[in-house]
Amino acid sequence: MTDHHPCRRRLLALVASLACASALPAYAESWPAKPVRLVVGYAAGGATDVVTRLVGQKMGELLGQPVIVDNRTGANSNVGAELVARAPADGYTLYVYTIANTINASLYGKLGYDPRKDFAPIGLMAKIPNILVVHPSLPVKTVADYQRFAKAEKNGITFASSGSGSSIHLSGEMFKMQTGLNMLHVPYRGSAPAVADLLGGQVQSMFDNAPSSLPHVQSGKLRAIAVTSAQRLPMLPDVPTLAESGFPGLDVQSWFGLAAPAGTPAPVIAQLNKALNQTLDTPEVKKRLQDLAASPAPGTPEQMRAFAEAEITRWQAVVKASGASAE
Repeated sequence: MTDHHPCRRRLLALVASLACASALPAYAESWPAKPVRLVVGYAAGGATDVVTRLVGQKMGELLGQPVIVDNRTGANSNVGAELVARAPADGYTLYVYTIANTINASLYGKLGYDPRKDFAPIGLMAKIPNILVVHPSLPVKTVADYQRFAKAEKNGITFASSGSGSSIHLSGEMFKMQTGLNMLHVPYRGSAPAVADLLGGQVQSMFDNAPSSLPHVQSGKLRAIAVTSAQRLPMLPDVPTLAESGFPGLDVQSWFGLAAPAGTPAPVIAQLNKALNQTLDTPEVKKRLQDLAASPAPGTPEQMRAFAEAEITRWQAVVKASGASAE
């Protein structure tokens, strides 16, 4: 009898796996049967939150269930990420996975989740470039002027950020790596106080998220020198890209994607991806994203996974070179 036990166990395992496989399509057909929670790792009102609410509302209409945004702030979005990483993999709790999570992979010595293994990517929502802005009192109108000014000043040039390790900070560090300029980083607790001090002339420059600086550029209170995306911004057609200004490899954008806990059934991921891409293709969502200086980024879960993996590798080098670490 003993010889047959392994065979029996294998047979039972096969029957169980077949039962699970046959249950998946049925589960996918009945999903979603209740509202879907979408966790944002930042406070309401910021770029991540605004983009998420726009996309989430339309996705809810397509899915036939409300998509409810849940803001869980703290530790540069790690609080929200850890919550979702530990949530049931049933498609009812999702996470807004951003550039911050790929930076945090090397910025923090220890995380309560694995940015690579604990999430099943659904797809990217949108990308937003940063703008290199300076106080108008500076004799700087181009990237070449910026470099000359930083070299001529004994103490170099100051650049503000929304905090150590943020994409705003590391955009500046990446530029510093490529130019070798003497650039002094001045971190703040958020973008708003950093911009306030830039407007007041306490700091000289900033690689700020476009939605935050755009109104001040348009009013003349700040001067835009370059954008960090590969293409120019439609609302700032005369402002060149960093690539056009002599730095072809410098393409930095904040980005926002959707992810589910690892192990979420593939048919559910497929439904979510379809609803996301349909949402990004609607004229009203396209228009609203454009107003936010954002561009839709439709694609597949596999494309998002490859993109996030490349970002983790990319920012690891910048974090190491900058010496940035989580406070």
